[in-house]
Amino acid sequence: MSTISQAIVADHRKLEKCVNEVTNNPGNQDHQQAFGNQFVWELARHSVGEELVVYPAMDKHLGEKGREMTESDRREHHSVKQMLKEFQDTEATDPHYVKRLKMIWERLTKHIKEEEHEHLPALEKALESAGGESQAMARSFERTKLFVPTRSHPSAGEHPPFETAMGLLAAPIDRVADLFRKFPDQDRV
Repeated sequence: MSTISQAIVADHRKLEKCVNEVTNNPGNQDHQQAFGNQFVWELARHSVGEELVVYPAMDKHLGEKGREMTESDRREHHSVKQMLKEFQDTEATDPHYVKRLKMIWERLTKHIKEEEHEHLPALEKALESAGGESQAMARSFERTKLFVPTRSHPSAGEHPPFETAMGLLAAPIDRVADLFRKFPDQDRV
């Protein structure tokens, strides 16, 4: 059974693997496209999952400091979603494909470090007294990712309930379009 921190960190490592697969395979555009699509798919689901499950918990359990962290994270997510939108609409044959991914990753790296070293430890500490809530949140986070969009939709907003409603409308369209995209040979839920 994993904690919410472990679930979030595992997603971060999946994103890092996708970036490495794209950037370390120049000239193999099919491979780059497949892992670029996987990166978009993972990041879109991850960020909405955080916004719907993790951020409300941070607001609840960490008080004013938690609200400050989530507002900062929401702004960062929105900025990354805009960059991701541009990347997801680019093909690996475009000479700017890898450069755009590297720009996103550079921005995300700062966000990930802050999350892993500051935000998640503070949340886990606050959740210790809630006995098992971190594990329940991890399960909720993973379930939520099953129903959210698989592409970036920055116009959906950053705050529930609007983001939730827009995401539920976009998710089925994204899922159908995913059927026609290249992905690495691995299971996607």
